[in-house]
Amino acid sequence: MAEVTSIHPADLRAIENNLGAIHNDLQVIDSGVGTINSNVKVVYDEIGSLAKEFHDFVSVQVRANRLGQAETRLVKIRQELEKKFGHYDLVRRTTTGILQADDLGIVKRDTISNATEELMISTPNYWLAPCLVALAAWINDEKELAERAVKEAIKRDDEKTSLFFALVCRRADRKQSCLKWAQRYLANQDEENLDRKTVIILDAYASGLLGADSEGIIARQMTEWLDHLIDKPGFIEKQTKQWSDAINLKRKPVDTSSYTYLRKYSHTWPVLQDIMEGATLHSELFDYFSNIFMQEISHQSIKEQLDSILNDLVTDFDDEELPLRKEEKFEQFVVDFKGDEARAQRNMQIEKTAFETHKDFTQLLTDAAMKPESSHSSVSTQKFSIALSKDWITNAYNDVVAQNRMKIPNEIEINVDTFNDKTTDGQNEQEMLYRLNMLIDSEKEKALSQMVMSSFEKYCAIGGIIAAVIGAILLLFSPFIGVLALICGIGAIIYHFSKKNIIEKNREALSSQFEKKRESCTQIVRATLAEIVDFRLEFSERDAESQNVTDFLEQLSADQYVRKLSASNRRIKV
Repeated sequence: MAEVTSIHPADLRAIENNLGAIHNDLQVIDSGVGTINSNVKVVYDEIGSLAKEFHDFVSVQVRANRLGQAETRLVKIRQELEKKFGHYDLVRRTTTGILQADDLGIVKRDTISNATEELMISTPNYWLAPCLVALAAWINDEKELAERAVKEAIKRDDEKTSLFFALVCRRADRKQSCLKWAQRYLANQDEENLDRKTVIILDAYASGLLGADSEGIIARQMTEWLDHLIDKPGFIEKQTKQWSDAINLKRKPVDTSSYTYLRKYSHTWPVLQDIMEGATLHSELFDYFSNIFMQEISHQSIKEQLDSILNDLVTDFDDEELPLRKEEKFEQFVVDFKGDEARAQRNMQIEKTAFETHKDFTQLLTDAAMKPESSHSSVSTQKFSIALSKDWITNAYNDVVAQNRMKIPNEIEINVDTFNDKTTDGQNEQEMLYRLNMLIDSEKEKALSQMVMSSFEKYCAIGGIIAAVIGAILLLFSPFIGVLALICGIGAIIYHFSKKNIIEKNREALSSQFEKKRESCTQIVRATLAEIVDFRLEFSERDAESQNVTDFLEQLSADQYVRKLSASNRRIKV
């Protein structure tokens, strides 16, 4: 009798459990992938912001390091100046001391002679040392010694020696001797290659300290210098450039902390910052000129004023000190600009004329007016130089104003995330927000259109149903194949609906992200537009202050101002 094979129902629980676990894992993976996809754009957006913040951090750190380096270098440079030229200080301090001691008559003449002779020995090759020996011999009526010392001083530095004795003779009220020394000094000068110490003569002249004869000579000499220079080709252009550079030296960084959004969300900001700094220059320059002319002319005695000018002559650094003095000035600029070396170099390029040993007469006037710390000019000389140069200053200033206004952008960019637009005055908020919303809607639709099921995923449900039906039928004829078909069908159906659920959740998350972007960008655009309105208003107010400078210069008259310096009737042609 044949053996009958019995068919037992298949135990599918283990398979179903494993299939469920696989399904759950697939959901987790798909959910993670969806989250990653939705966050990729956010990551890319953050990269740009992070790069800018990193660049800003590096820039701040570089400046901080350079600032510390400059402070250290300043100390070393000044120590080197003291080491190399500190012994000059004793000679310099002794100069006015001898003159004042002779006035008071409380120091023995032998003491003065001994002191000057010791200085002569201890400071070889220094021009001032034989001048002091000659001065002591003059006080002691030792004519032969005085003449020998004067000859040696002239040999060492004819120009400074001539200036020194011109001032000393005027201090002693020896006007004829003063006149001769002044003539000697001026005879050695070329209006295109003046010694930088010529500012000393300007100081004495502008302060009203020289006698009528001397003033006549100096006034005529300055007139001749100017006539010769004015006849040179390109003189006006040179003056415009020269004074423009000096005027721009007064530009200072402005506080722009109130423009938080403009700084961050406008590619036009560097230009805006530059023109605001240019507009702020007007008030800076007006205050600079006003402060000079508001200072009263000294009412000190002639001797006290001459001592002050003599002190400028002898204490101002000598030519051999120039390299270290230039380094000192540059490092000081770095400190002043908080470690901004590029800006320090630009300013030093303009400032360098003050350190030149020789310059033309108009450059001397410019440096005296605008760089008093480096040129060692007095307030009287600043007033005189500004009054004499007012036409050139006005031309240059108008050029500076025009150049700054030419840089004013007609349209200001707003750059927020992927939104880039422009505005003229910040008044087109509704139009800009409309374009912003259109952009976000377009980006949203484009992103959502890419977040859909693939053809395979769409037809998994239909294929799964068909496979399940076939599997159920096959269970009657071939249980093993039927079970496999049934499992595949059920899996395909589950995969379809799982994927559909994940995509719907990701689309909702993506829509939410775009709405957050819409809200954030709208706020930023509105805030930036408001700052643009404020910027335009502030710039207009600051730019209008240029008229104050123009009016101030217009009322200056060189003739009247020169007469105002003293009771004399001196004149100078402009």
